[in-house]
Parts: sequence; structure tokens; C-alpha cells
Amino acid sequence: MARKKHAAPHEEHEGEPWLLPYSDLMTLLLALFIALFAISQTDQKKMSELSQAFSSAFNMGGPSFFNQMGPNMGRRAEMPSDEDKGNHAYLAENQQLEEIQKKMQEYIEQNKLDDQLSTELNEQGLMIRIKERALFPSGSATLAGQAQSIVPVVAGILSSVSERVVVSGHTDNVPISNSQFPSNWELSSARALNFMKALLASNSGLNPKRFSAIGYSEYRPIADNATDEGRTKNRRVEVFIARNYRFNPDEKDPSKQTSSPDTGADGMPTSGTTNNIPATNGAAGSSMSGTTY
Repeated sequence: MARKKHAAPHEEHEGEPWLLPYSDLMTLLLALFIALFAISQTDQKKMSELSQAFSSAFNMGGPSFFNQMGPNMGRRAEMPSDEDKGNHAYLAENQQLEEIQKKMQEYIEQNKLDDQLSTELNEQGLMIRIKERALFPSGSATLAGQAQSIVPVVAGILSSVSERVVVSGHTDNVPISNSQFPSNWELSSARALNFMKALLASNSGLNPKRFSAIGYSEYRPIADNATDEGRTKNRRVEVFIARNYRFNPDEKDPSKQTSSPDTGADGMPTSGTTNNIPATNGAAGSSMSGTTY
């Protein structure tokens, strides 16, 4: 009787079909976790590591698609750098404003104008105050007196900076009503506008885009209107150089930390006083010390 032949036992092969989807799944999981990690730590270094990881994971051989990714340089130019997020730009601007204030103070001392001009530097910017009698006759918005000598000096100082400039007019609380100025609103606005126009006309290097003029009438006094001396101080024109940068409170040094100042809608300080500047639009005030000459 012939023996029955048995088939050779089946041997397992290394290329089993399940290995391919399994390896693909592991690769996708690896890529997923790398992407999740990179999302939580987005910077240029991590992007480079992410690019290398994906290139290795997918074994693409040629240049990786992710090598072509990176920050948009056009957008990056609009965003503040790490240096600007600190206080480097603020300190540089502050030094420039201090130098301008020093030059203005030298001019005031040389021409004995201490009773007519003053400056104030605080966290909002640099203020140059000019009393009415140095620029205008009483009740008038026509430049006269020492305006011809003061205007070129102020214009020259403003031409050396790039910050925004607000020229504001202020009066006392004595009502005015004539054919030219029905109220102190018109008088203060006309004075601010005329002084600003004189500044721009005296120096062709000034960019008009940086300038604005506004009248505050009697509503931002720096002294008590109950006395003649107080009313004299309140009748003034102010030239305000607004800061471009604010101190960054996230710096590590607690001794240098300060809060960003409150300003009005036009960027002007909401009070002319030196040490107590209230917040915007009638909010609670915040104490702030300034440098005044």
C-alpha cells in the first residue's frame, strides 16, 4: 500500500501584509506627537527640530518640505523683536527725550524765560509749556511778542525726533464772547492751530503727518482759577511729544517695573500737574512722578 504524501509545513515570511500598515501607523503617531510638541513650543529652533524630525520619520531623502517653512519676513518686520519686547527701545527713546529737555532748558536759562516756558518729562512723553503772554496778546490768537524767537527753537527741537506731536491750547475760566471768538473753545483751538502752523512753516523738515492741534478751553487747568496767578498759568499752549514705547513690566528687575500710563483719547496727558495724572476719561487716577524744570 502506497504511503500518503504530506504537504510541506507552511513557513512564515518576514513580509507579512500586516507589517506595512503597522509601520505606517507608528510613523503617523510619531509625526502626530512631534507636531503636538512643536505647537506648544513654537520658535525658530523648534521649527528646525520639527523639520529634521519629519524628514527622518518619512525618510524623504531630498530637501524637506518643512525646510521651506518659517516666519514670514514681511510679517516679522511688523512684529516687535525680542529686544523691542524688553526695555531697550524705551530706554533709548527716554535718553533722547532727556537730551531734548536739556537743550530746551538751556535755551530757557540763556534767554531768562523761566517765568514763561517750562518742560515736563514723564512716562507719557515730553511736555513743553508756553504761557500766553509769550505768544499771544490777551484775547487774541495772533502770534506776537516772543513768538518769532520761540517758534524756530521749538520747531528745531521737534525736527530731531520722530514721535507724534500734539499742540494744545488752554484758557482760564473767564468767559470770552466777541465777534471772533464766541467762547474759550474757539480761542483755545485757534491758538493751538496757529502755533502748529507756525511750527510747520518755520521748519520744512517737519512732517505734518506727525502733528495735530486741539483746544481744551478752560477744562484742563494746571492751577486754581480763583486767583490771578492761577489763571495766568492756565492760559497757555502746550507742545506734547508722545512716547512711541512704554516700559515693559515683564522685565525681571522689580525695581524697574512700572505700569503703562493712562492717556486721553488723543494721547495727551489727562492733567497738566506734575505728580498726579488721572486716568483716561475720568477713570480712577494713578500717581506718577515726572521730571520738571
